[in-house]
Amino acid sequence: MAKHFLLLLFAVCVVAIDEEPFIGVNIGRDLSDMPHPTQVVALLKAQQIRHVRLYDADQAMLIALANTRIQVAVSVPNQEILAIGQSNTTAAKWVSHNVIAHYPATNITTICVGSEVLTTLPYAAKVLVSALKFLHSALVASNLDHQIKVSTPLSSSMILDSFPPSQAFFNRSLNPVLVPMLDFLQTTDSYLMLNIYPYYDYMQSNGVIPLDYALFKPLPPNKEAIDSNTLLHYSNVFDAVIDAAYFAMAFLNYTNIPVVVTETGWPSKGDSNEPDATVENANTYNSNLIKHVLNITGTPKHPGIGVSTFIYELYNEDAKAGPLSEKNWGLFDANGKPVYVLHLTESGGVLANDTTNQTYCVAKDGADPKMLQAGIDWACGPGKVDCSPLLQGQPCYEPDNVVAHANYAFDTYYHQMGKSTQSCDFNDMATISTTNPSHGSCVFPGSLGINGSFPNVTLSSLNSTNSVSSASNLHSGELGIRSLLMVIVLLLWGVVLL
Repeated sequence: MAKHFLLLLFAVCVVAIDEEPFIGVNIGRDLSDMPHPTQVVALLKAQQIRHVRLYDADQAMLIALANTRIQVAVSVPNQEILAIGQSNTTAAKWVSHNVIAHYPATNITTICVGSEVLTTLPYAAKVLVSALKFLHSALVASNLDHQIKVSTPLSSSMILDSFPPSQAFFNRSLNPVLVPMLDFLQTTDSYLMLNIYPYYDYMQSNGVIPLDYALFKPLPPNKEAIDSNTLLHYSNVFDAVIDAAYFAMAFLNYTNIPVVVTETGWPSKGDSNEPDATVENANTYNSNLIKHVLNITGTPKHPGIGVSTFIYELYNEDAKAGPLSEKNWGLFDANGKPVYVLHLTESGGVLANDTTNQTYCVAKDGADPKMLQAGIDWACGPGKVDCSPLLQGQPCYEPDNVVAHANYAFDTYYHQMGKSTQSCDFNDMATISTTNPSHGSCVFPGSLGINGSFPNVTLSSLNSTNSVSSASNLHSGELGIRSLLMVIVLLLWGVVLL
């Protein structure tokens, strides 16, 4: 059996040329039923996501992220830039309230000043560099300027004549702001933040950009795009845009500012005029992106130098305005269920939402407690599940509620039956999940047992408040012997997986 380990989304957010690249996620909050911050953090932990970017500095989220070691990029919303860019005092107050008040318990590593300000907010662009400098000065005053970097996410649309990359240059009308901004980034050892959307490049190319080229799909050499000036071969849009940014900076004599991609992704659903916004394409793009970044492939201009990247985004945002695709960029729905299963087995690790040999059978959200209890009774009786770990004093007794006990009973039966889809039904009260429901010393069948500081939890157990019945009356005979056998089976299972 091939080895499968949970992929740790790692590295520090202060990016330098010689450091390992990371994959992070953006957390938008335009959901009609936004999960509580503690639920968001539980999902991040279960998925081993170690880097996040917030679009603001929401206090509840920052508190929930405390003591998790997750590295956090906070943001100054666009509507606040004008005030901060005109007042050093306002900038200092913002840093005090949104950074210093939470640091170091919350591991804030970056301040993102606005989003795509140069191309969408010309009135704020005039004070953007001042805002960057004022915020940085506030960090300097608190001796945090080496730990926390300041930058601003830019749209890749400001790069003109982007192919071939060697001919790329920034929109010259932006130079009065862009040049001093690049001076600031270079002086403070910060990085150029870039939002890259191959999906839109593909959609707007009128057929010039092939779909496979946008999706990171392998291309034969004769299908790769060639920069006629450098003879470098490009097999995907993502690398071409990044190198275009490097060449555009070099055109202005800036050659040592690294790039961090603050947004990229692919929508899983769209309107009728967006036929390529599909689950399959979203899965392909993000799976290939993650492997590309973490394998430290680099770009043709800078091979072997990875580019840290934040995927857009963690959740589907159903309350977002615009076309259907705008609501469907997420990796998960509001309940923490994966929109699709990432295929990462070739990257040397497995993200927690990859179901390769790691699926679990758990109670559906909102399932009838009486039906769940009936399912437990059947699994622990006719289903021949060893439910002794659910007895009082045993590892899986807590939390003592019907949902948590159903999760264990259903999942054990599911694994006993070889993880067949039919075995995870229980009168339509169960569903297959990719989130490991193990907790504390309660290790579920099939679990890799990765708990430690990043325990795997289920949102259903966090949401449940009903305690209908304990497992003290479950049908189980010869509990001591069967419990011992269960421990042996789990140990053997762990040895096989490792």
